Amino acid sequence: MTDGRADVSRRGFLRTAAGATAVSAAAGTATAQEGTEGGGGGPPDFGGFLDQVGNYDGSVADATGQDTATVEVGVQANGGAFGFGPPAIHVDNGATVQFEWTGNGGGHNVVSDGDGPLDSGSPVSSAGVNYEYTFEEDGIYPYVCVPHEGLGMKGAVVVGTDYPTKSTGGGGGGGGSSGPPEVPNSAKTLGVATSFVMVATLGLAYFFIRYGGDYETPE
Repeated sequence: MTDGRADVSRRGFLRTAAGATAVSAAAGTATAQEGTEGGGGGPPDFGGFLDQVGNYDGSVADATGQDTATVEVGVQANGGAFGFGPPAIHVDNGATVQFEWTGNGGGHNVVSDGDGPLDSGSPVSSAGVNYEYTFEEDGIYPYVCVPHEGLGMKGAVVVGTDYPTKSTGGGGGGGGSSGPPEVPNSAKTLGVATSFVMVATLGLAYFFIRYGGDYETPE
């Protein structure tokens, strides 16, 4: 093969290698952005609203993927049947949360803390689903039982994917934790794989340029 044809072969190889490297880098960047953009990228930020709730352990019950979810009213917490179970729940936008009274702890109600859509009316003590609400906007909806708010009978509903998180701060009556947002493990893994592909491709390119060679199939 002539030097001219070898140069053409080398240029073709370098163009292919550069294209593959660019595609890999773009894919890694896109995946990392998907993992860090938008709401729902971390634990919900309740702004300390649930800190004194007896049966809140920092976890949020996952009811996403369901058309309806149930929160019990009057579960054992805060020194008696003065809790919501679970105290924190995550549902999809458009889902209906049914508040089901246990019949324990006397009269309870469900009322939004501050401005909000939840209001079951006067306290009732009878068992059963006495109130339900369909959430149609993303966010965090804190609520209380008015007669037992002072005992810590509080709850919150997290809706959809666009809500304040501890990693990004904002809403819920308090700021989130300081520091950079967490990068999902999937993005980290793809980043490592992308770096490996780039290094391997550039290594092959260097070897090809340094030692030459003809990788074309003979006629």
